[in-house]
Amino acid sequence: MGKVTFLNPEFLWLFLVLPIAIGWLFYKRNQLSATVKMSSLEPFKQNRTFLAKAKPFLYVLRILALSSIIIALARPRSVDVTSKSKTTKGIDIVMAIDVSSSMLANDLKPNRLEALKKVASTFVQDRINDRIGLVVYAGESYTRTPVTSDKTIILQSLKTIEYDDSIIADGTGIGVGLATAINRIKDSKAKSRIIILLTDGVNNSGTIDPRTASEIAKEYGIKVYTIGIGTNGQAMFPVAKDANGKLVFRMMPVEIDEKLMKEIAKATDAKYFRATSNKKLQAIYDEINKLETTEIQEKKFYNYDEKYKPFVLIAFVLLGVEVLLRNSVFRGIV
Repeated sequence: MGKVTFLNPEFLWLFLVLPIAIGWLFYKRNQLSATVKMSSLEPFKQNRTFLAKAKPFLYVLRILALSSIIIALARPRSVDVTSKSKTTKGIDIVMAIDVSSSMLANDLKPNRLEALKKVASTFVQDRINDRIGLVVYAGESYTRTPVTSDKTIILQSLKTIEYDDSIIADGTGIGVGLATAINRIKDSKAKSRIIILLTDGVNNSGTIDPRTASEIAKEYGIKVYTIGIGTNGQAMFPVAKDANGKLVFRMMPVEIDEKLMKEIAKATDAKYFRATSNKKLQAIYDEINKLETTEIQEKKFYNYDEKYKPFVLIAFVLLGVEVLLRNSVFRGIV
């Protein structure tokens, strides 16, 4: 059952008049009752009948009938609201993720790559109505997951991303990473298309200039949000492998080509962000989530169930009973 409301709630103010009506009824009753001065009322008290005592019950019936009429005039009704949502402007998103060895630096915990995977997974789960794809790059790039609405596939793919120089050459090819991401959504029919390009270094690999790639993105109307990940100053970077194949870390300066990243973002009417900590990285993805919203059309359907009819019936029954009793059982009773 839905919430009960009143179509004409102003009629409920009439309940304030009921005490006056009650006073008026009893006043008229006393006016109609004949009075005779006598030295003693004892004989009349002895003759007072049960019906005489019960006659005020007729006024109770009338008051209840008036109350029912007031409620009926106020038009009580219950309403059930159902809504139907429809996505009118979905967004296609490609996350281009740097998987070079420097992403194993531990200035973010436990390292840059794992911190990114955690934040990106939350971002994917929040984009319920959008399609998302994954591109990974280092010295080269490839599409890890085509643009899809299946979030389970995206999350599983994100979870298994790792640095592996046997699969992809080490280095930082920002241009080829961006170009591959563009290629995934350039023919998309979505109302809005964006790329989230993340790197922790300087472009030093690949055959495509990042600025050229950004111009291509602009021509296709694709926004490229850029993120530079890494603390200010120095961090522990992997620099080599020992005899057992384990990475050897050394304190080295953090170098991010922020000028380039800002140019790419500006050229495509997007924004550049710098993530110097896990908390800052989460805040960046939260901001992008708010900047790129999906338009959802919602229709609400109202189903009204009128409740006034029973009160009308009750009022007629009570008034009918009062009239019947007044002209039969209580006829002639003062």
